[in-house]
Amino acid sequence: MKKILKKIFGITEMEEALAVTQKKIEEAEQTVAKAKESAEQALKEEAEAKMTPKERATAKGEPWVAVLDTKVNPENVRNGFFELDWNDLFIVQLKQAGYGFDNDPEEEIVDRWFRDIVSQMLIDEGQDPTQRGSGYINVIPISKGKSEVS
Repeated sequence: MKKILKKIFGITEMEEALAVTQKKIEEAEQTVAKAKESAEQALKEEAEAKMTPKERATAKGEPWVAVLDTKVNPENVRNGFFELDWNDLFIVQLKQAGYGFDNDPEEEIVDRWFRDIVSQMLIDEGQDPTQRGSGYINVIPISKGKSEVS
């Protein structure tokens, strides 16, 4: 009896139309959710594209160091400098590797590491770093996270 009354008054058709409308609403909500996700991803990629390599590495939680500039004295090629930049995570990594302790200035920690790298390069080339007679390494702090090494 109920079914007959629903059919007579058109309730069955209205229920079917309601079901179709609800399905369309769900599909629209899914489309909106996907569009929102795409927009968020695009904003994230745009923000990341504007970051420097240092900021990008820091945001990812990765240690980072780079040579920003290299200068050589044209009158004496044995003299020159490298300008290094790093993030805090690189300092943590160096401390964990034994290059420094909590109260050491960052520049000194990086200097120890840099000297090790230079010495290892000489050893790899078959040269004795203690007998080279190539002068000294001077580290001048420029600002937090940057030093000039000459």
